[in-house]
Amino acid sequence: MNRRHFLSLTALTAAGLPSCSPKPVAANAPVRFGHFPNITHVQALVAHQLSRLNKGWYEQRLGVPVEWFTYNAGPSATEAIFGGALDVTYIGPSPVLNAYAKSKGEEIRILAGAANGGSSILTRPGANIKSIADLRGKKIATPQLGNTQDVQLRALLAENGFNITQTGGDATVLPTQNADLLSLFQQGGLDAAWAPEPFATILELEGGALNLLEDRDTNVTMLVSSAAFIKTRPELAKKVAAAHRELTDWIKANPAEARQLLVAELKALTTKEPKAAVVEKALSRTVLTNDVSRPSLEKMVAGAKTAGFIKDFPALDPLLSQLTP
Repeated sequence: MNRRHFLSLTALTAAGLPSCSPKPVAANAPVRFGHFPNITHVQALVAHQLSRLNKGWYEQRLGVPVEWFTYNAGPSATEAIFGGALDVTYIGPSPVLNAYAKSKGEEIRILAGAANGGSSILTRPGANIKSIADLRGKKIATPQLGNTQDVQLRALLAENGFNITQTGGDATVLPTQNADLLSLFQQGGLDAAWAPEPFATILELEGGALNLLEDRDTNVTMLVSSAAFIKTRPELAKKVAAAHRELTDWIKANPAEARQLLVAELKALTTKEPKAAVVEKALSRTVLTNDVSRPSLEKMVAGAKTAGFIKDFPALDPLLSQLTP
């Protein structure tokens, strides 16, 4: 697979950033980070927990305060970036591409990859689903309308001959909070779900769900920033990307310590400590990487067009202009 690596942000000013001039930002202003309570956001969970412990990974390397904000899925995070409430976020590719298209290539820039894979289609026992064709007439959950798994599901169904609308069609796709999936499966309110980790594994181990399709290839999580952040604080943006790459390498070299921090942060965010078996299996399905796959992004663009979320899409180059072969 053709992969590219983040190298530098020095050329971004000429890479199609917004023509309007962002307001000046104080040198010691905090960097506002977003992420989700998902194991596919490993780096964010570890860093957020270190911030709680006053051992801030990013704080030490950036030299400014860091503020953390959590979301259920990507569209909410991109709305925060559009509204100027976030500088940087860990996020899936679909909302990034949608925001990029919506802004005609003027907003959102990829700083680095973060994780691949880490999501699956799970089916409820008794729903009699053994193939994609069996999803016809079923109720299927995704984290949020327009998020990565939502777009993937809608595109997959369309490719298999389903007529899918936002409100119904040959199957009903229901935007659902990840934390509610297990109870809805147990109550029979859902037949299937395309869920990120650890929620996919929770459905399997605690709900007896069957894994119909496991995605191990998609760039499921990336680190992105607003274009304004790069334009107004370019040196800090470079430090953010470098600190992220260093964090990814540290997690790979210190899996036991990283796992403890991850579990502690999930407990802090959800008030419930995930079971050890859930964490182990979910982590085994999530591949940490600083790489971004252009073919993976192009496939997601095609899926978003198939699902009707994107019509006209600007060239990918400005989005990836900070990446070199």
